[in-house]
Amino acid sequence: MKYNKTLLASGLLIASAFLSVSCVNSNREDKQKDSDSTTASVSGAEKSNLPYDLTKPVKYNMPQNLFEISGIVFHNGDPREVFAIQDEDGDLFHLGLRDKESKFTKFGGKGDYEDVTIIKNYFVVLKSNGELHTFPIAELGKPKAGNVTKTKNLVPKAEYEGLAADEKNNMIYVLTKDSKADSKAKASSIYGFKVADDASLTAAGEFSLSHKAIEKASGSSKSRFRPSALAKNPQTNEWYILSSVNKLLVVTDADFKVKTTYPLDPQLFNQPEGIAFDRDNNLYISNEGGTLSAGNILMFKLKK
Repeated sequence: MKYNKTLLASGLLIASAFLSVSCVNSNREDKQKDSDSTTASVSGAEKSNLPYDLTKPVKYNMPQNLFEISGIVFHNGDPREVFAIQDEDGDLFHLGLRDKESKFTKFGGKGDYEDVTIIKNYFVVLKSNGELHTFPIAELGKPKAGNVTKTKNLVPKAEYEGLAADEKNNMIYVLTKDSKADSKAKASSIYGFKVADDASLTAAGEFSLSHKAIEKASGSSKSRFRPSALAKNPQTNEWYILSSVNKLLVVTDADFKVKTTYPLDPQLFNQPEGIAFDRDNNLYISNEGGTLSAGNILMFKLKK
């Protein structure tokens, strides 16, 4: 009987030791998995070659009359003064980023104005129906701009939200938000125009932004891509294209071939509808205001 008790005790000690070793090994395996997961996450972040940290903006709140800010641009990339429009009125606003009030010049009546750019010392404003309003920078500061040219029927019937200039090549580009033809082809059309010294426009090419390529790059096909703004990175010649609906930033090459995409945090980007670069190649994205927030411009410094 004594022998059996001794044998039982020995067995219990061996079993206890085995369980301890198993728990240690299990803990090690779990820690290794966690470590591998963390490493994979870090590696994924390191693979991002976007030269901006989209989680760390400098935020500039806009005055109340820019609550629905829908397009921004700088003149010659000078960030000391930003030019902006908002959805409902034909007013061109200008202000310093830290200003509490803005000045404006009226160029048109009530309407759905979506974007603004500058080329050859002219402002060009895009209406959602594709109509362009063009007037000289010299009209800025007047209560109402003179010499405003309205250009209709320049682009096919569709809904438009994006307008951008490529001053190096004397071109402007108009981007569709959506159209029946585009949705069937799963692409957004971009129309290019050569700009003469008097700001007259000549058609100079049509481009296609592939939704399938965007889905492949983003890994998501939950909703149709609907772009809201675009700007050309003057340093890399890449196009940066925003989608407010999809909360997405798409980067393409100079011919609008998709290279990569970046998700936008809805907590930071309430309704991103304007994009621009300054002369130091810092990135700016404007957002319409929300229930508890003013319209704003977020500045992302170029990584050193």
